Amino acid sequence: MTELLQHFSDWYLATLSQGGYWLIAGLMALESTFVPIPSEVIIPPAAYLAHTRGELSFIGVVLAGTLGSWAGASLMYWGARLLGRPLIMRFGRYVGMGQAKIELAERWCTRYGPPGVFFSRLLPVIRHLIGIPTGILRMDFRWYALATLLGSLLWCSVLAWLGTVVGQHPELLAGSLHRFFALVLGAAAVLGVLYYVFVQRVSARTGH
Repeated sequence: MTELLQHFSDWYLATLSQGGYWLIAGLMALESTFVPIPSEVIIPPAAYLAHTRGELSFIGVVLAGTLGSWAGASLMYWGARLLGRPLIMRFGRYVGMGQAKIELAERWCTRYGPPGVFFSRLLPVIRHLIGIPTGILRMDFRWYALATLLGSLLWCSVLAWLGTVVGQHPELLAGSLHRFFALVLGAAAVLGVLYYVFVQRVSARTGH
């Protein structure tokens, strides 16, 4: 998986100048579905190039990432809503969303509503799956869309800021852009584990 991610990163860095905002938005849309593309390797490199080369702008990178995330998340929501719970429960395990995860996510959405969607957009792994339970539960799409948009905006802004920090302080890289992104991915993975443990404990304490 690491080698595959490395190949993707190399391709992305080589293609970003030509693909521009459309490439960022498209990849972030895929990241918000079942496609395992970490946003941590999409937004920071774009912001880094925006700062060092001026080919892109910070605001443009953030907006492209935000709108792409919103589009992908909306697709997940409507897909789950139209397919319905029985089909999702039956085939979800093939895309990493087994019955236990779906039920846990449903309890999370029922308990926390749109604020839960907002915070879910800030967490790795979880953010691209939250559209399934919200679609199944038929959460008001207007609230879902707003929470998703705001959460995605904040997440993309943080990632872009990290990329800009590297652009301002190239010595942090010690000649290796990939090492910086590896650190970002590692931190994201830790956050994902902590989030999962937190949700499990909340679920156990509430008896849901």
